[in-house]
Amino acid sequence: MIKTLRRPRGEYSALFALMIPIILQNLASSSLGLVDTLMVGTLGQNELGGLNQANTVFFVIQLFTFGILSGGSVLIGQYWGKRDIGAINRVMGMSFYLSFAVGMLAATVIVLFPTQVISFTTNDPALIDCGARYARIVAYSFVLNSLSMVYIGAQRNAENSALGMVVLISSSTINIILNYILIFGKLGLPAMGLEGAAYATFIARICELAIVAAYALFFDKRIPLMPKKLFRPGKIIAKDYIKYATPVVINETLWSFGYSMYAVVFGHMQGAADIVAAYSITGSLERIMLVLCNGVGTAAAVIISKEIGAGRKEEDVVKTGNWLLTLSLITGLITAFLPFFTERFLLDSVVYKVFRVSPAAEQIGHMMVLVTALRVFVKTYNYMVIVGVLRGGGNVRVAAVLDVIFMYLWSIPACFVAAFVFHAPILVVFLLAVSEDIIKAVVGGILCSRGTWVRNLTRDEV
Repeated sequence: MIKTLRRPRGEYSALFALMIPIILQNLASSSLGLVDTLMVGTLGQNELGGLNQANTVFFVIQLFTFGILSGGSVLIGQYWGKRDIGAINRVMGMSFYLSFAVGMLAATVIVLFPTQVISFTTNDPALIDCGARYARIVAYSFVLNSLSMVYIGAQRNAENSALGMVVLISSSTINIILNYILIFGKLGLPAMGLEGAAYATFIARICELAIVAAYALFFDKRIPLMPKKLFRPGKIIAKDYIKYATPVVINETLWSFGYSMYAVVFGHMQGAADIVAAYSITGSLERIMLVLCNGVGTAAAVIISKEIGAGRKEEDVVKTGNWLLTLSLITGLITAFLPFFTERFLLDSVVYKVFRVSPAAEQIGHMMVLVTALRVFVKTYNYMVIVGVLRGGGNVRVAAVLDVIFMYLWSIPACFVAAFVFHAPILVVFLLAVSEDIIKAVVGGILCSRGTWVRNLTRDEV
């Protein structure tokens, strides 16, 4: 393992140059989710639970869009290794078209049928009402966000991860300020409560897209826009995009839908309001804890795809992958200690008092945070295996199967049976939800150790 970590200094510098802005970008997004939870939590437990159930729906939409973007990123990263800017513009065009179509369809359904959509995640009337009020307002903001993320993702795969950091820190700051003003009624405005949080998100997404558009039109020299290729991607790129992006889209859609099933199970168990409130807090904290692993994994995908596109030997790319897998174990171990710090210094003294949760929700939250330490460790490694090595290496089909098979064949059925047949306590159900990550880590490690995951997806002429 120590030998694997011995790399030229320039490779560590390149990794950190990519990784640190991605971490800060993810930290800004995760902190926004935590601040949203904190501010809405002061309104009451029902508002907090409703926000979480609405975000469960949006989580599915976001990850479907993320699948579209990730499928394009596989191609963009490799074409960046070849410095084929025209092909990158064509791939971006496909991503724009697909993400806009999916976002508009999903948002329109939510706006027209918000109560029916939220009722899928819980049967608690109070949570349905709060979730529907929030979802109806915020729905179309995710269309705007998907357009921004297409461009930010392309820049990241062209080794410009700083743009995403600047844009998302800016939009998150705007969102937090507007949250404070609109939720609590500052600067002479009426207190809008939960609806204020929704309007703040929508306005922040408008500002985010405006910043991205300004940069693309007036400042970008790395990937200059080529309108003819951007708006007319062509049959060759469309065919490749569908071939390589479809497994990623299916992967992210099935994974996000499956992951949302855990929230559905929790939302229908006895004492759902307490469980969902605790799960809302734990989920927000977990997302912050995972920013380091996401940064390392995403940067790894950029490095690996660039090496393949640049024509490096397969054995050299495999060595790079082994180095990055070893780093993920170290970062996962470090990150796994954060839940214990959170448990000791943050939950009791700050979070539960601010949220005004019930004693039962507080007890469940303590349990979930401790189990999350194990989950964070294995998720860090899994993210590197699936996103960094397999997907970055172009082996998108194997990555897709690995990411969802154990969730659907084992973890989700086990959670449903435990919760609704045996009426098991929430600790048992939550552990079963985490178990698929452990199985996935073992199998993923075996697959990567074989060193047969490198795939060059580029064409000599587009």
